Amino acid sequence: MLPNILSAALAIAFSASGAVAAATTDAGLDRTVDRRLAGDRTGACLAVAVIDGDAVARSYRCADPGDASRIGPDAAFEIGSVAKTMTAALLADLIAQGKASLDDPLADYLPEGTAVPSYEGQPILLRHVVTHTSGLPALPSRMGTTDPADPYANLTEDALLASLGDVSLARAPGAQYEYSNFASMLLSYAVVRRAGSDFETLIDTTLFTPLGMDGAYIARRPDGVRAAAGHLPGGTETPAWTIAGNLAGVGGVRATLDDVVRYVQASLGQTDAPVLAALQATQQRVSEQPSMGMNWIMAPLDGRTVFVHEGGTGGFSSYVGFDPQRRRGVVVLSDTSVTSLGGLGDLGNHLLDDRLPLGKPRRVAQPPAELLDGLVGHWRLDTGMQVELAREGEALTIHPENQPVFELGYDDAGDFFPLAFDALLTPRRRADGSYVFVWHQGGGAIPATRIDAGAPAGANADAGAGTVDLADYAGNYPLLPGFALKVDAAGGRLRAQATGQGAFPLDAAGKDTFEAPAYGIEIRFQRGADGEVVSLDLHQGGRVLSGTRE
Repeated sequence: MLPNILSAALAIAFSASGAVAAATTDAGLDRTVDRRLAGDRTGACLAVAVIDGDAVARSYRCADPGDASRIGPDAAFEIGSVAKTMTAALLADLIAQGKASLDDPLADYLPEGTAVPSYEGQPILLRHVVTHTSGLPALPSRMGTTDPADPYANLTEDALLASLGDVSLARAPGAQYEYSNFASMLLSYAVVRRAGSDFETLIDTTLFTPLGMDGAYIARRPDGVRAAAGHLPGGTETPAWTIAGNLAGVGGVRATLDDVVRYVQASLGQTDAPVLAALQATQQRVSEQPSMGMNWIMAPLDGRTVFVHEGGTGGFSSYVGFDPQRRRGVVVLSDTSVTSLGGLGDLGNHLLDDRLPLGKPRRVAQPPAELLDGLVGHWRLDTGMQVELAREGEALTIHPENQPVFELGYDDAGDFFPLAFDALLTPRRRADGSYVFVWHQGGGAIPATRIDAGAPAGANADAGAGTVDLADYAGNYPLLPGFALKVDAAGGRLRAQATGQGAFPLDAAGKDTFEAPAYGIEIRFQRGADGEVVSLDLHQGGRVLSGTRE
């Protein structure tokens, strides 16, 4: 899956807010990237750029300096879902030509007779597609995947369209945000049909060539450009993804660091190419919750707005963010998939604003024996899959039903990880001393429930909040300048809402601890000497933000 950088409501907390960072020289940028990457157990290599006005700083660094030859100025990376913002620009260009409108039904752009779902007569409009509020599921039903390492390889245009007939919308289009690669593939296909061109030719003539993105391509690799090899965390090479040409707007673009730099410079207005108007049109607000332009997440920044999008494929990750008013942009490209670790947002956001936490390298560590023993047993993921965790010496293994046994490593952030593919097992200790875990894979966070016949007493118990009044936690908790978490109670449950985002429920997980498992969020409230709640720590994706109650 090509993950959205803010699929969890609170991930916006890790977008930029505040003063502008000062790392604008190559040497300074090298030092910052090394602080985040050197020795990291993923083995990733990063190509990073910071655009500050007319100046550009660049850095090419690897967790292991011996891998430096893997990347360089001539290396083209899969940029994943960042390509969706480029597809939005193609649509905006059609709108400028009078050939399209955000209020057009998606069905008008598809072959006659295509069964496109609606909800009580309300159709899916293009504005719903570019804001992930179409109501379509994450993936089409007729993927035909035979190799998980290349999930889109068997998906044809006909199968994509036929998958629409398998969908019944659960709500009106526009009612709720739900990230959908399915919808984005349909947009790629729809733009091509309306423009009367294949996707690679269209994006090359509209964006790549006018902006000087000479190394960017879909399938026709330019001379002098090499395709970087993708990697799983740990350094194992993994195949590139195959996406049918006219569906490539979902995430099939490859580009060098300087290609994406030129794209961001143009998005900042530093071009006189005809496509400038379309790029600026994608930055106009289209939806409110979350705040989005056309495939751009819009995040608050000291009264201004920054635009952010991340991407990821089986062996690559990417981040693009820019602040038009400050003329600052950041590009981070990785030749390793780090989706399960929360993507590249900690580094990218820190480079937009150095008051945001940078994060640190994850290094291999030895798990405590108590933790290993506490996790051993049979579990059911919320998807329905059953897995067995077993101890093998001082390590843990996971055995999904009808699959091989996989060895898990452990890092100093307290997470287990498969050695053979990109995923993460995050353990949590409940108030009764038992352990549970959340499984992170493909951009999703999946809670697990113990199903052992002889599970220890309390292992499945709801730790709850005891007799504590939920109103004790209500309040406003500033996490960053101009960004806060509002907590209140409704319908007998605690809920939270971040600035500019929709509210989401929290479940009690222990004394003064609540979680939103689907988003990988845990909130730990802190009490003062008088017993009153005074602050909270928000944990997500290995990162922590703290806020004092107002």
